[in-house]
Amino acid sequence: MTSTLAVEPRYRLVPRSTPAPFVIAGLAFVVLFWEPLATLARDWWTFPEAAHGLLLAPLALYLAWRAGFTATSTPQPAAGIGLLIAAVCLRYLSGLAAELFTMRLSMLGAIVALVVWSRGFGQVRQWWLPLTLILLSVPIPVVVLGSAALPLQLEASRMGAAMLVWRHVPVEITGNILNLPGRSLFVTEACSGLRSLTALLALGVLIGGLWLRSGWARVALLVVAVPVAMAVNGVRVFLTGYLMYWVSPRLGEGFMHYTQGWALFVAAFLALGATAWGLSLLEQRGAST
Repeated sequence: MTSTLAVEPRYRLVPRSTPAPFVIAGLAFVVLFWEPLATLARDWWTFPEAAHGLLLAPLALYLAWRAGFTATSTPQPAAGIGLLIAAVCLRYLSGLAAELFTMRLSMLGAIVALVVWSRGFGQVRQWWLPLTLILLSVPIPVVVLGSAALPLQLEASRMGAAMLVWRHVPVEITGNILNLPGRSLFVTEACSGLRSLTALLALGVLIGGLWLRSGWARVALLVVAVPVAMAVNGVRVFLTGYLMYWVSPRLGEGFMHYTQGWALFVAAFLALGATAWGLSLLEQRGAST
């Protein structure tokens, strides 16, 4: 009677249980992407346009932890290494050009590559919401920011002027300047609504990912976020001009001006939440038919 025994190989280059590959990959990631990581954290802390990253990044890590690992995911080393090579090349080229946005995108690409290498594309699909939130936490390039802010400034000025005329406030509009009797209201880049639009889009992605289940409903929520942000900013310009004309010019600046902005953003968030609730009802109705 013969018996067969499973023969383990005598030598392994890397034992299965060792954390060495992950430690080496983590150290290499920190060394290679320390500059974009440090400048990204600095921008989150310093610039108001990027401050939403202080909320989105920890939230993305929490959502990734809550989603956990997929039971059926399998590592795809070849695809992961290919993506990692592409991310490293992009990091090198963006470093030569000193272009921070592309440099930060290369860092995100490297994160996706490491996930594919260790867990496969199934894990990327499982973590689509946290990865999208991290992407949205990267500040928009200054060139794109400037080119997008001016049309929004002009649109907010036109909407605000139209509402002021509706409320019998004499106003003349010159570009992004609203001329009221004895005073002028200048709609600056900070008042263009780009900050609220960016924040509402991030909130739309988050609410859609947590509450909605279908792709069409999530896209519809993001589409609604754009006119909501523009309308809220137009109302803000109107309220500023209205209070300056009828009450006091001091209400157009300082604490009261910022308070109006926060209050209207809360109103925009509630409108977005109501839209998501309506879309979820449509999803339930469609599922029941």
